[in-house]
Amino acid sequence: MNLLNKRIVVTGGKGFLGTHLIRKLEQRGCRFISIADLPEFNLTKLEDIQKLYDEQKPDMVIHLAAKVGGIGFNQENPASLFYENTMMGIQLMHEAYLRGIEKFVALGTICAYPKYTPVPFKEDDLWNGYPEETNAPYGLAKKMMLVQSQAYRQQYGLNSIFLLPVNLYGPGDNFSFKSSHVIPALIRKFHLANLLSRIDFDAIVLDFVTNKENEIHLGDKQIVLGEDSSEEEIRQVLKHFGIYQSSEPAKSALGIYRPGHALRDGRPNEAVVQAEGGRPSVTSTFVEVWGTGNATREFFYVEDAAEAIVLATEQYNNSEPVNIGAGFEISIKDLVDLIVRLMDYRGAVIWDNTKPDGQPRRMLDTSRAFKEFGFKAKTGFENGLKKTIDWYVTGASFSG
Repeated sequence: MNLLNKRIVVTGGKGFLGTHLIRKLEQRGCRFISIADLPEFNLTKLEDIQKLYDEQKPDMVIHLAAKVGGIGFNQENPASLFYENTMMGIQLMHEAYLRGIEKFVALGTICAYPKYTPVPFKEDDLWNGYPEETNAPYGLAKKMMLVQSQAYRQQYGLNSIFLLPVNLYGPGDNFSFKSSHVIPALIRKFHLANLLSRIDFDAIVLDFVTNKENEIHLGDKQIVLGEDSSEEEIRQVLKHFGIYQSSEPAKSALGIYRPGHALRDGRPNEAVVQAEGGRPSVTSTFVEVWGTGNATREFFYVEDAAEAIVLATEQYNNSEPVNIGAGFEISIKDLVDLIVRLMDYRGAVIWDNTKPDGQPRRMLDTSRAFKEFGFKAKTGFENGLKKTIDWYVTGASFSG
């Protein structure tokens, strides 16, 4: 399908993936691209969806918009995650059918897969169990678009497709502690820890202001970080997010390791313990990481994801779901070690195994994407990770 003269609406077009996708469409020569996103359009409301179709009169809709976050965000917002993602998808696709839209491209999520899906995840296993509990409301809400897509194709002939991307990362990602995924959250934590080791409190405050998270509630106390904030307040905020310098780590010694040194027999190795007293040095910097580090994930560079979506929009017109990803897996422990090395972090890491790991393993079988529309990821993980770190640490805004 030639996209050049098509009127294309990208929902969530102001977001992380949307920004890269629009750039990719423009590189293809597409001239009629419009965005449906907050605050102009609240896509959980039918009247806003109808306004979108009335005003922009699209030939095609690529639905990226979603309410989404990491494990902590998912645990705190299961109802709103289910409701908002379900309402967006169902109403957008139904109005697309009513208005005779040429093609509807729906983006699902790897969270839709069963908790114990055999690795690599194959599309045929999508219905063989319940999703991992912390991801289930979001994953099932997105999965309903697959049901709707196939039903509307069967009954109404709507040309809709359903793509299943794995965890995305890259320049322009969401680095909010409230809702970010694992890679941006880790990059930000280690960046702040590096700043703390240099006692660069001005840069720490700037980071929170830039991320619009400088108002922090600590129990009944509210701290607003700014140029007049005290060192004590800044340290309190950092410790709230698991970043600190202390002679007494907040967690038990079990799980502490110095990057580059393995944990032995449940004890921190000698590199993190003083010769006298058996306690970490007061000058050491600590970063807490959720879980055990044993879970594995696959990560998909955002520019590759945008290319996959464009190829599918151009070439794929069938009802079966299609995985899009990089086709590899890495443990969270190995991910942390890689980020530590790339960011030259010299402190210690504490694994908080009271927090959930999420789904035990994740990696996609991407053979269907290659067979159906010739997609294969091109960006090596370390290279993509370095680009993402450089983008964040240097404070660059997305410009390509």
